[in-house]
Amino acid sequence: MEGTKIGRLNFAIKEALPAMKDTASDNPNAEVLVRVVTFSTGARWHVAQPTPVEQFSWSDIAADGVTDMGKALSLVAEQLRMPPMEPRALPPVLVLVSDGYPTDDFETGLRDLMNEPWGKRAVRLAIGMGEDTDLAVLSKFIGHQEIKPLEANNAHTLVQFIRWVSTAVLKSASMPVAPSNDGQPGRPPVPVPPPPQPGPPNPGDDVW
Repeated sequence: MEGTKIGRLNFAIKEALPAMKDTASDNPNAEVLVRVVTFSTGARWHVAQPTPVEQFSWSDIAADGVTDMGKALSLVAEQLRMPPMEPRALPPVLVLVSDGYPTDDFETGLRDLMNEPWGKRAVRLAIGMGEDTDLAVLSKFIGHQEIKPLEANNAHTLVQFIRWVSTAVLKSASMPVAPSNDGQPGRPPVPVPPPPQPGPPNPGDDVW
């Protein structure tokens, strides 16, 4: 991700944090934990420990290297095993944000993720930043024909989408109801509300 895009991503996450915390506080029966993986040349945990959302803060990330998306998915898969995951829990929400094409073995990383029961049952969403994003790969990650990758082509739309996945989707996934299909392919494990319609960029906004 180039410098402008990564700066906008940092800004969008910080903008979404207050609403994310409000959403979690509205559902006190569900504990919302946050973790973050970054990937460029290699993949690493940016927020390694599951952090309660009310204690979560964002440290800016920088752009460098290539796009080792497969390694990132394998890292996540390791943490979705049982243990540390519990057999009975609310479905994880996995959000993949990318602005390009994977430069490593994406298929192996996705297979690692889908081999884990909680990887298969997770609510998987993706946001593509800019016209160069590999939307076909993001669709494979999502794995549900009813849900399409979100396309953010400017900073204003990116903020909208980050706020949506961290509030509306979080609220839906954290409701204490049984999954509708036990992770069967082709349908989301919990109801996913419709995303916001992208608005026009603000005056002076950069377009990717």
